[in-house]
Amino acid sequence: MLGATGPAGAGLAARLASLGYDVVAGSRDLARASATVGELVERWGDRVARLRPATNRDAAHARDLVIVATTWEAAVDTTAAHAADLEGKVVIAMANGLAKVDREFRAVLPEEGSVAAAMQAAAPEARVVAAFQHIPAAAFARLDEPLESDVIVCSDDDDARHLVLGLVAAIPNLRAFDGGSLANSLGVEAFGAVLLTLNLKHRGKGTLRLLGLEGYIPTGASSGGASSPSTSS
Repeated sequence: MLGATGPAGAGLAARLASLGYDVVAGSRDLARASATVGELVERWGDRVARLRPATNRDAAHARDLVIVATTWEAAVDTTAAHAADLEGKVVIAMANGLAKVDREFRAVLPEEGSVAAAMQAAAPEARVVAAFQHIPAAAFARLDEPLESDVIVCSDDDDARHLVLGLVAAIPNLRAFDGGSLANSLGVEAFGAVLLTLNLKHRGKGTLRLLGLEGYIPTGASSGGASSPSTSS
């Protein structure tokens, strides 16, 4: 995971490690990554035993899956800096471009249409998948509380999209939905501004829920829940 020392990155890293995934928590500064992992271990103990610190460069070498968890302002530059290491790999884009204007949030979209599409342009040989845009960073980190959200997954690579759909479905209480090609990540990211504005104006903690649809069920799993996660880095 690149940028695993921020609120979203540290929270998601801890959440995945607690589910049995091997997670490499990367940062530009190894000391900062070590400090973040140390804080998570101090708080959660053996529940995050499969979490280890690394530089972003080392994290980009993960063989299975790479998550770019930096702030949205840094996501594209970070992806470009590690484009060679990300070649052929599934790369999750989870950032929303946002600006707060008075009492609302507004979407900030790059020329490519979305942050995810801009990341794909920055690393053309990577297999970029947009996911997790509507889950608050703080929610990932509260391991004793279930995550309450649906997750729309978009990618131009069918195999990469299904891999991430399976990852989302393996996280208890999350439902995964196939959102089609990466072009649709524009709408997913832009809705993040609407959702945050609603929460601000209505003083709530609303999440995305899609009614009338059944979420993605991994092959071999029953309708009663997702299959157990396999080891990932």
